[in-house]
Amino acid sequence: MNSANPTSRMPRLGRRQLMQAAGAAAVAAAASGLGARSALAQGQAMAAEEHWARKGSVDLYLYRKRIVADGAAAKPVLFLVHGSTFSSRGSYDLQVPGRPGYSMMDHFAGLGFDVWTMDHEGYGFSSRTDSPSGIMVGVEDLKAALPVVERVTGRAGVLMFGASSGAIRAAAFAVAEPARVERLVLSAYTHTGEHAPEIDRRRAQAERYRANPRRPISLASIQRIFDRDVPGTSEPGVAEALAACELKFGDTVPSGTYLDMAVNLPLADPARISCPVAMIRAEHDGNASEEELIRFYTALPNKDKQFVMIAGLTHSGGHGVNRHRLWHAVNAFLTVPPARTA
Repeated sequence: MNSANPTSRMPRLGRRQLMQAAGAAAVAAAASGLGARSALAQGQAMAAEEHWARKGSVDLYLYRKRIVADGAAAKPVLFLVHGSTFSSRGSYDLQVPGRPGYSMMDHFAGLGFDVWTMDHEGYGFSSRTDSPSGIMVGVEDLKAALPVVERVTGRAGVLMFGASSGAIRAAAFAVAEPARVERLVLSAYTHTGEHAPEIDRRRAQAERYRANPRRPISLASIQRIFDRDVPGTSEPGVAEALAACELKFGDTVPSGTYLDMAVNLPLADPARISCPVAMIRAEHDGNASEEELIRFYTALPNKDKQFVMIAGLTHSGGHGVNRHRLWHAVNAFLTVPPARTA
C-alpha cells in the first residue's frame, strides 16, 4: 500500500505544503544551531512522503523525510519508533511555533539520512482498533512496515532508534528480525522497571489499564510527562504544540504499553540482540534504574556497543532543551567508522 490508500484520517500533503514544510525546516535548522552544518541548513530541498503498510485489516501509516538533489544516490535509512503516548510525527516531526529545531526527522535528514517513522496500531493516522496495542503488537507493526521501506528504498536493513516504550518495541523487533536492524539506539529504555518511580506508579494502576484498552490524554497529562523527572527542562509552548498535534486524533491513546511496562517486563532478551547497540541514559529518568540498564548492556553480545549518560536530559529528552545532546550521541553512534584490521 502507498500514499494513495484511502482513509478518512489520512493527511493530504500537496506539493506546496511539502515545499513550505521544507522551507520552514531549513529556516529552523539554521536558526536553532542544531543543524548548522547540515544540508538542510544550507537550503537544500527536502521531500516528505506518506506510505502505508497493511497488517491484516489494520492500515499502518508511514512517514518519510529526506534531502533530495544532493547527489547522494543511496542514503542510510534511519527508522524512528515512537513510544506510549505520542504518535510518530508528534514524537519526531514536531513543529513548535516560534521555537525552531524540534523535528528529529528534519535534523537527521539534513545530516544525510533517509528518515522514516510510523504510527503504531491505534495511534495517529493508523487504524484505531479495540486492541490495547501493547509492545508485541508494535513488533508486528514493524514487521509489516519494514518490507514497505525495503520496497521503496531498496534497503532490507535499517538503522533503528526507539525511545521509551518505542525502545522496547525496537529491541524486541531486533530479536525477532535480526537481519532487519543494522545498528540500534535505545533511548530512555526500561528493562525490568525495578526501583523506577514511574513504573511503580503504573504497577499500582495495572488493573485499570487491563480493564480499559485506551487511556486518556490531555494538555495537562502531556505537561506532567515533561515535568515528572525535573520541571523546567522543556521550553514554554512545546507541550501546547504537542497537545495540538496529538489531540486532533482524539483524547485517548492505547494503554497496552503502560500495562506491559507494569506487569510484563522484561520483553527483550539482550543476549539475543546481535547487532551493535547504543543505550542512551538521561541524567533524570524515573522509568528505569541505572542498575537494570547496566545489566542489560552487559548482556549484549556484540562488543560494538556504547552506554551513554547525558547530563541535563530527562525521559522526554527529545522534546527538551538538551535534545541537541541526545541527537549528537545518536549521530555519533550511527556514523562510527568501521573497525580496521592490521
